Order: sequence, then structure tokens, then C-alpha cells
Amino acid sequence: MTVRPDRPPVDPDVDLHVPRQRAELRTGTASLLAAVAAGGVVGGLARHGLTAAWPSPPRGFPWATFVVNVSGCLLIGVLMVLVTEVWTAHRLVRPFLGTGVLGGYTTFSTYAVQVQQAVDAGAVRTGLLYLAGTLVAALAAVGAGMAVTRWLTAGRRSPVGGSG
Repeated sequence: MTVRPDRPPVDPDVDLHVPRQRAELRTGTASLLAAVAAGGVVGGLARHGLTAAWPSPPRGFPWATFVVNVSGCLLIGVLMVLVTEVWTAHRLVRPFLGTGVLGGYTTFSTYAVQVQQAVDAGAVRTGLLYLAGTLVAALAAVGAGMAVTRWLTAGRRSPVGGSG
């Protein structure tokens, strides 16, 4: 997030019961919501295209959703390093790409439903493998995305960037 000298940054933990804190939400909310919504459309369409092109039967391993969730986690690791350590990004970059595009792209709710569908179809082993495999692979992907991005951008850090 870019800190603007003419306006203090908005605290993400705003207490709506405190009038002064509530007033922080009046500036830039429409553009923030528009960025998240637009990004969500892009991410959702990308996910839909991939899952439509690569369907899986109820007893089969849902590869499309697995690939979507793991690749989305990899990309969120990359993005978080870029926007907190490398770039001085516009305030809408992170909401558009992180919350919008990658939030719309990944689908952990579908993951949970597909685990249940596999178990209900009698493919308990597949369901459990998918349950554990996605969790492990997604967490590893975030870490790998962050580590590789830090390695690739070493020496190109923004002086304003955070410590990660």
C-alpha cells in the first residue's frame, strides 16, 4: 500500500463503533470495491475456463481445482513479496490482484465440496489424498513463491518496501 502524505493510511482493523475510525472508510471505498470486483471477474473467468476444460468425475481426482488452488497460492506468494518488498505499488494493486483476481481464481470452497463428493461416492482414499495434498501443496506454493521472488529480486528492493 502506498502511503499518501495528504492522507493517513486506513487501518484494516477499523472499529466501526468509533466515529473517527469509521470516517476512515469514507475515502476511496468505491474505487477499492470496484478494483476487487473487477479482479474477481477476471480471476473467476480464468478458473471457470480451466475447470470447464478439465472436468473430473466424482470419484476422480479433481486436478483442475487442485492446479487452480496451488497455482493461485504460488502467485499470492509472488505478489505479496512484490507489493511489500519490491514495488511501491498503487493502493489498488494489491486489492485488485490479491483479493480480486487471485481470490476469484482460487476456490477453496469448491475444494471442500469436492472432498465431500469423493467421500460420498466411495472414493475415500482419493478424498483424503486431495484433502491433505491440496493443503500441503498450497502452503508449499506460497512459501516457494515468496522464496523464489525474493531470490529473483535480490538487490532490487524498494527503499519504501516492508521487511516481509
